[in-house]
Amino acid sequence: MAEIVLCMGTSHGPMLSTPPADWDLRVRADRAEPAHPYRGATYSFDELTALRAAEDIEAKVTLPAREAHAARCAAALGVMAKALADAAPDVVVIVGNDQREVFGPAITPALWLFGGETVFDEPVSAARLAKMPPGISISSAAIKPGTRTEYPAHAPLARHLATAFTGSGHDITISTEVPQRGNDGPTGMPHAFGFVYQRLMHGNVPPHVPIMLNTFYPPNQPRATRCVDLGLALRDALAAWPDDVRVAVIASGGLSHFVIDEAFDHALLDAIRRRDTAYLREIDESLLQSGTSEVKNWLPVIAAANAGQMTMQLVDYVPCYRSAAGTGNAMGFVLWHPTK
Repeated sequence: MAEIVLCMGTSHGPMLSTPPADWDLRVRADRAEPAHPYRGATYSFDELTALRAAEDIEAKVTLPAREAHAARCAAALGVMAKALADAAPDVVVIVGNDQREVFGPAITPALWLFGGETVFDEPVSAARLAKMPPGISISSAAIKPGTRTEYPAHAPLARHLATAFTGSGHDITISTEVPQRGNDGPTGMPHAFGFVYQRLMHGNVPPHVPIMLNTFYPPNQPRATRCVDLGLALRDALAAWPDDVRVAVIASGGLSHFVIDEAFDHALLDAIRRRDTAYLREIDESLLQSGTSEVKNWLPVIAAANAGQMTMQLVDYVPCYRSAAGTGNAMGFVLWHPTK
Protein backbone atom coordinates (compact mmCIF):
# COMPACT_ATOMS: atom_id res chain seq x y z
CA MET A 1 0.00 0.00 0.00
CA ALA A 2 1.01 3.62 -0.42
CA GLU A 3 2.04 5.40 2.76
CA ILE A 4 1.28 9.09 3.24
CA VAL A 5 4.51 10.39 4.75
CA LEU A 6 3.69 14.11 4.62
CA CYS A 7 0.77 16.42 4.00
CA MET A 8 1.24 20.11 3.29
CA GLY A 9 -0.88 23.22 2.84
CA THR A 10 0.69 26.33 1.34
CA SER A 11 -0.53 29.66 0.07
CA HIS A 12 0.65 30.51 -3.42
CA GLY A 13 -0.48 34.13 -3.86
CA PRO A 14 1.41 36.52 -6.15
CA MET A 15 2.61 38.58 -3.18
CA LEU A 16 4.82 35.64 -2.18
CA SER A 17 6.74 36.11 -5.41
CA THR A 18 6.68 39.93 -5.52
CA PRO A 19 9.09 42.28 -3.70
CA PRO A 20 7.21 43.82 -0.75
CA ALA A 21 7.93 47.31 -2.08
CA ASP A 22 5.71 46.38 -5.04
CA TRP A 23 2.80 44.84 -3.15
CA ASP A 24 0.73 48.00 -3.61
CA LEU A 25 0.88 47.68 -7.39
CA ARG A 26 -2.35 45.70 -7.14
CA VAL A 27 -4.20 48.37 -5.14
CA ARG A 28 -5.31 50.15 -8.31
CA ALA A 29 -7.11 46.96 -9.38
CA ASP A 30 -8.50 46.57 -5.86
CA ARG A 31 -10.01 50.07 -6.10
CA ALA A 32 -11.54 49.32 -9.49
CA GLU A 33 -13.25 46.13 -8.31
CA PRO A 34 -16.89 47.04 -7.57
CA ALA A 35 -17.79 43.99 -5.46
CA HIS A 36 -15.25 42.51 -3.05
CA PRO A 37 -16.67 39.44 -1.24
CA TYR A 38 -16.19 39.71 2.53
CA ARG A 39 -18.00 37.73 5.23
CA GLY A 40 -20.92 36.79 3.03
CA ALA A 41 -21.56 40.22 1.50
CA THR A 42 -19.88 42.37 -1.14
CA TYR A 43 -18.36 45.82 -0.78
CA SER A 44 -16.62 48.45 -2.83
CA PHE A 45 -13.07 49.40 -1.90
CA ASP A 46 -14.22 52.59 -0.19
CA GLU A 47 -16.92 50.73 1.72
CA LEU A 48 -14.35 48.24 2.97
CA THR A 49 -12.03 51.05 4.02
CA ALA A 50 -14.79 52.62 6.09
CA LEU A 51 -16.00 49.29 7.46
CA ARG A 52 -12.53 48.30 8.69
CA ALA A 53 -11.29 51.70 9.84
CA ALA A 54 -11.13 50.63 13.50
CA GLU A 55 -8.66 47.83 12.68
CA ASP A 56 -5.80 50.27 12.01
CA ILE A 57 -4.76 48.37 8.90
CA GLU A 58 -2.73 51.40 7.79
CA ALA A 59 -0.01 50.30 10.24
CA LYS A 60 0.10 46.90 8.54
CA VAL A 61 0.74 48.24 5.05
CA THR A 62 3.82 50.38 5.73
CA LEU A 63 6.92 49.24 3.89
CA PRO A 64 8.66 48.01 7.09
CA ALA A 65 5.57 45.95 7.95
CA ARG A 66 5.44 44.50 4.45
CA GLU A 67 9.15 43.65 4.56
CA ALA A 68 8.73 41.89 7.92
CA HIS A 69 5.78 39.89 6.59
CA ALA A 70 7.68 38.95 3.44
CA ALA A 71 10.63 37.74 5.53
CA ARG A 72 8.36 35.53 7.61
CA CYS A 73 6.79 34.07 4.48
CA ALA A 74 10.22 33.35 2.97
CA ALA A 75 11.31 31.61 6.16
CA ALA A 76 8.13 29.54 6.23
CA LEU A 77 8.58 28.47 2.62
CA GLY A 78 12.11 27.41 3.50
CA VAL A 79 10.75 25.17 6.26
CA MET A 80 8.13 23.74 3.91
CA ALA A 81 10.65 23.02 1.14
CA LYS A 82 13.03 21.32 3.59
CA ALA A 83 10.24 19.16 5.03
CA LEU A 84 9.32 18.00 1.53
CA ALA A 85 12.93 17.25 0.64
CA ASP A 86 13.49 15.39 3.92
CA ALA A 87 10.35 13.29 3.40
CA ALA A 88 11.70 12.22 -0.01
CA PRO A 89 8.35 11.01 -1.38
CA ASP A 90 8.29 8.64 -4.34
CA VAL A 91 5.14 10.31 -5.64
CA VAL A 92 3.25 13.51 -4.88
CA VAL A 93 -0.43 14.38 -5.21
CA ILE A 94 -1.02 18.13 -5.66
CA VAL A 95 -4.48 19.66 -5.20
CA GLY A 96 -4.83 23.09 -6.80
CA ASN A 97 -7.17 25.14 -8.96
CA ASP A 98 -7.29 26.82 -12.34
CA GLN A 99 -8.05 30.51 -12.91
CA ARG A 100 -8.83 30.40 -16.62
CA GLU A 101 -5.20 29.50 -17.29
CA VAL A 102 -5.85 26.17 -19.02
CA PHE A 103 -9.66 25.87 -19.05
CA GLY A 104 -11.74 28.67 -20.56
CA PRO A 105 -15.43 29.46 -20.04
CA ALA A 106 -16.35 26.96 -22.77
CA ILE A 107 -15.64 24.10 -20.35
CA THR A 108 -15.13 24.28 -16.59
CA PRO A 109 -14.75 20.88 -14.92
CA ALA A 110 -15.72 20.82 -11.25
CA LEU A 111 -13.07 18.16 -10.59
CA TRP A 112 -10.20 17.37 -12.95
CA LEU A 113 -7.33 14.92 -12.73
CA PHE A 114 -4.36 14.60 -15.05
CA GLY A 115 -3.79 11.06 -16.27
CA GLY A 116 -0.90 11.45 -18.69
CA GLU A 117 2.81 10.68 -18.46
CA THR A 118 4.26 14.20 -18.30
CA VAL A 119 3.22 17.80 -17.87
CA PHE A 120 5.14 20.84 -19.02
CA ASP A 121 5.66 24.35 -17.81
CA GLU A 122 7.44 27.22 -19.47
CA PRO A 123 8.23 30.92 -19.13
CA VAL A 124 5.37 33.34 -19.65
CA SER A 125 5.47 34.71 -23.17
CA ALA A 126 6.38 38.34 -23.70
CA ALA A 127 2.96 38.94 -25.27
CA ARG A 128 1.16 37.55 -22.24
CA LEU A 129 3.39 39.41 -19.77
CA ALA A 130 2.63 42.67 -21.57
CA LYS A 131 -1.10 42.11 -20.99
CA MET A 132 -0.78 41.33 -17.28
CA PRO A 133 -1.17 43.90 -14.50
CA PRO A 134 2.24 44.84 -13.02
CA GLY A 135 1.81 42.99 -9.72
CA ILE A 136 0.82 39.82 -11.54
CA SER A 137 3.50 39.94 -14.22
CA ILE A 138 6.31 40.10 -11.63
CA SER A 139 5.05 37.06 -9.76
CA SER A 140 4.16 35.08 -12.88
CA ALA A 141 7.73 35.20 -14.10
CA ALA A 142 8.99 34.11 -10.67
CA ILE A 143 7.10 30.81 -10.55
CA LYS A 144 7.94 29.57 -14.04
CA PRO A 145 11.03 27.64 -15.18
CA GLY A 146 13.69 29.42 -17.20
CA THR A 147 12.96 27.27 -20.25
CA ARG A 148 10.23 24.90 -21.34
CA THR A 149 10.49 21.93 -19.00
CA GLU A 150 8.69 18.62 -18.79
CA TYR A 151 7.93 17.10 -15.39
CA PRO A 152 7.01 13.46 -14.72
CA ALA A 153 3.43 12.59 -13.88
CA HIS A 154 2.26 9.25 -12.49
CA ALA A 155 -0.29 7.92 -14.96
CA PRO A 156 -0.93 4.53 -13.28
CA LEU A 157 -1.70 6.14 -9.92
CA ALA A 158 -3.86 8.76 -11.64
CA ARG A 159 -5.97 6.07 -13.29
CA HIS A 160 -6.25 4.25 -9.96
CA LEU A 161 -7.42 7.45 -8.24
CA ALA A 162 -9.90 8.23 -11.02
CA THR A 163 -11.41 4.75 -10.68
CA ALA A 164 -11.58 5.05 -6.90
CA PHE A 165 -13.08 8.54 -6.98
CA THR A 166 -15.75 7.47 -9.45
CA GLY A 167 -16.54 4.46 -7.31
CA SER A 168 -17.06 6.70 -4.29
CA GLY A 169 -19.47 9.01 -6.12
CA HIS A 170 -17.16 11.73 -7.43
CA ASP A 171 -17.78 12.54 -11.09
CA ILE A 172 -14.31 13.33 -12.35
CA THR A 173 -12.89 14.67 -15.59
CA ILE A 174 -9.62 13.01 -16.57
CA SER A 175 -7.37 13.90 -19.49
CA THR A 176 -3.97 12.88 -20.77
CA GLU A 177 -3.21 16.38 -21.99
CA VAL A 178 -3.39 19.69 -20.17
CA PRO A 179 -5.59 22.10 -22.16
CA GLN A 180 -3.89 25.31 -23.28
CA ARG A 181 -6.39 28.09 -23.79
CA GLY A 182 -4.03 31.05 -24.17
CA ASN A 183 -4.17 33.11 -27.34
CA ASP A 184 -0.47 33.92 -27.05
CA GLY A 185 0.82 30.35 -27.18
CA PRO A 186 0.86 27.63 -24.50
CA THR A 187 0.66 28.53 -20.85
CA GLY A 188 1.95 25.36 -19.21
CA MET A 189 0.50 24.50 -15.82
CA PRO A 190 -1.68 26.82 -13.72
CA HIS A 191 0.13 28.93 -11.14
CA ALA A 192 -1.20 26.77 -8.28
CA PHE A 193 1.10 24.03 -9.55
CA GLY A 194 3.91 26.19 -10.88
CA PHE A 195 4.31 27.67 -7.41
CA VAL A 196 4.79 24.22 -5.91
CA TYR A 197 7.21 23.18 -8.66
CA GLN A 198 9.43 26.22 -8.21
CA ARG A 199 9.07 27.42 -4.62
CA LEU A 200 8.75 24.10 -2.79
CA MET A 201 10.42 21.64 -5.16
CA HIS A 202 12.95 24.06 -6.69
CA GLY A 203 12.36 22.49 -10.09
CA ASN A 204 13.10 18.93 -8.90
CA VAL A 205 9.60 17.61 -9.49
CA PRO A 206 8.99 13.95 -8.65
CA PRO A 207 6.33 11.82 -10.36
CA HIS A 208 3.07 13.39 -9.37
CA VAL A 209 -0.69 13.53 -9.92
CA PRO A 210 -2.21 17.01 -10.40
CA ILE A 211 -5.82 17.38 -9.23
CA MET A 212 -7.76 20.58 -9.91
CA LEU A 213 -10.93 21.81 -8.26
CA ASN A 214 -13.09 24.54 -9.74
CA THR A 215 -13.03 26.78 -6.69
CA PHE A 216 -13.63 30.12 -8.43
CA TYR A 217 -16.39 29.88 -11.01
CA PRO A 218 -20.12 29.34 -10.35
CA PRO A 219 -22.28 27.38 -10.67
CA ASN A 220 -20.40 24.06 -10.41
CA GLN A 221 -18.00 24.78 -7.55
CA PRO A 222 -17.69 21.68 -5.35
CA ARG A 223 -19.10 22.44 -1.90
CA ALA A 224 -16.99 22.13 1.21
CA THR A 225 -18.47 18.81 2.27
CA ARG A 226 -17.70 17.30 -1.15
CA CYS A 227 -14.10 18.46 -0.88
CA VAL A 228 -13.84 16.73 2.50
CA ASP A 229 -15.33 13.56 1.01
CA LEU A 230 -12.79 13.74 -1.81
CA GLY A 231 -9.98 13.77 0.75
CA LEU A 232 -11.36 10.71 2.49
CA ALA A 233 -11.66 8.95 -0.87
CA LEU A 234 -8.09 9.97 -1.68
CA ARG A 235 -6.75 8.46 1.54
CA ASP A 236 -8.68 5.23 0.99
CA ALA A 237 -7.50 5.01 -2.61
CA LEU A 238 -3.88 5.48 -1.62
CA ALA A 239 -4.24 2.80 1.06
CA ALA A 240 -5.56 0.44 -1.63
CA TRP A 241 -2.72 1.17 -4.07
CA PRO A 242 -0.71 -2.08 -4.24
CA ASP A 243 2.73 -0.52 -4.72
CA ASP A 244 4.87 0.16 -1.64
CA VAL A 245 5.54 3.87 -2.18
CA ARG A 246 5.92 6.99 -0.04
CA VAL A 247 3.39 9.72 -0.89
CA ALA A 248 3.21 13.42 -0.09
CA VAL A 249 -0.10 15.26 -0.53
CA ILE A 250 0.05 19.02 -1.09
CA ALA A 251 -2.68 21.67 -1.09
CA SER A 252 -1.88 24.87 -2.98
CA GLY A 253 -3.84 28.09 -2.41
CA GLY A 254 -5.60 30.22 0.21
CA LEU A 255 -5.96 31.49 2.82
CA SER A 256 -8.40 34.43 2.90
CA HIS A 257 -8.04 36.83 -0.01
CA PHE A 258 -8.44 39.10 -1.91
CA VAL A 259 -9.86 40.64 1.24
CA ILE A 260 -8.15 39.28 4.35
CA ASP A 261 -10.39 37.90 7.08
CA GLU A 262 -8.20 36.92 10.03
CA ALA A 263 -11.17 35.70 12.07
CA PHE A 264 -12.08 33.22 9.32
CA ASP A 265 -8.50 32.04 9.00
CA HIS A 266 -8.00 31.54 12.73
CA ALA A 267 -11.26 29.60 12.98
CA LEU A 268 -10.11 27.39 10.12
CA LEU A 269 -6.66 26.82 11.63
CA ASP A 270 -8.22 26.05 15.00
CA ALA A 271 -10.53 23.48 13.40
CA ILE A 272 -7.52 21.92 11.67
CA ARG A 273 -5.69 21.76 15.00
CA ARG A 274 -8.69 20.08 16.65
CA ARG A 275 -9.20 17.69 13.70
CA ASP A 276 -12.76 19.02 13.53
CA THR A 277 -13.81 17.61 10.19
CA ALA A 278 -17.47 18.46 10.90
CA TYR A 279 -16.57 22.17 11.04
CA LEU A 280 -14.88 21.91 7.66
CA ARG A 281 -17.96 20.33 6.10
CA GLU A 282 -20.16 23.14 7.34
CA ILE A 283 -18.20 26.16 6.11
CA ASP A 284 -20.76 28.39 4.43
CA GLU A 285 -20.39 28.64 0.67
CA SER A 286 -20.74 32.43 0.84
CA LEU A 287 -17.44 32.57 2.73
CA LEU A 288 -15.62 30.46 0.15
CA GLN A 289 -15.69 32.88 -2.76
CA SER A 290 -13.07 34.84 -4.70
CA GLY A 291 -9.53 33.96 -3.60
CA THR A 292 -10.73 32.50 -0.30
CA SER A 293 -12.36 29.76 -2.37
CA GLU A 294 -8.89 28.19 -2.62
CA VAL A 295 -9.36 26.96 0.94
CA LYS A 296 -11.28 24.20 -0.86
CA ASN A 297 -7.93 22.95 -2.16
CA TRP A 298 -6.92 22.44 1.46
CA LEU A 299 -10.04 20.56 2.52
CA PRO A 300 -9.23 17.21 0.83
CA VAL A 301 -5.69 17.33 2.26
CA ILE A 302 -6.90 18.22 5.76
CA ALA A 303 -9.48 15.42 5.62
CA ALA A 304 -6.90 12.88 4.49
CA ALA A 305 -4.50 13.98 7.24
CA ASN A 306 -7.25 13.86 9.88
CA ALA A 307 -8.33 10.38 8.78
CA GLY A 308 -4.74 9.24 9.17
CA GLN A 309 -4.47 10.83 12.64
CA MET A 310 -1.53 12.89 11.41
CA THR A 311 -0.05 15.63 13.60
CA MET A 312 -0.47 19.24 12.47
CA GLN A 313 2.45 21.69 12.54
CA LEU A 314 1.56 25.33 11.95
CA VAL A 315 4.71 26.68 10.32
CA ASP A 316 3.31 30.23 10.17
CA TYR A 317 0.27 32.34 9.45
CA VAL A 318 1.05 35.77 7.97
CA PRO A 319 -1.72 38.21 6.96
CA CYS A 320 -0.08 40.22 4.19
CA TYR A 321 -2.11 43.41 3.74
CA ARG A 322 -1.58 45.77 0.83
CA SER A 323 -4.26 48.44 1.48
CA ALA A 324 -6.25 50.05 4.27
CA ALA A 325 -9.35 48.33 2.87
CA GLY A 326 -7.91 45.02 4.02
CA THR A 327 -7.07 43.75 0.55
CA GLY A 328 -4.14 41.40 0.26
CA ASN A 329 -3.52 37.73 0.96
CA ALA A 330 -3.38 35.91 4.27
CA MET A 331 -0.59 33.36 3.89
CA GLY A 332 -0.84 29.98 5.59
CA PHE A 333 1.84 27.30 5.83
CA VAL A 334 0.95 23.98 7.48
CA LEU A 335 2.58 20.57 7.68
CA TRP A 336 1.11 17.27 8.84
CA HIS A 337 3.43 14.48 9.96
CA PRO A 338 2.62 10.84 10.72
CA THR A 339 1.89 10.49 14.42
CA LYS A 340 4.59 8.46 16.13
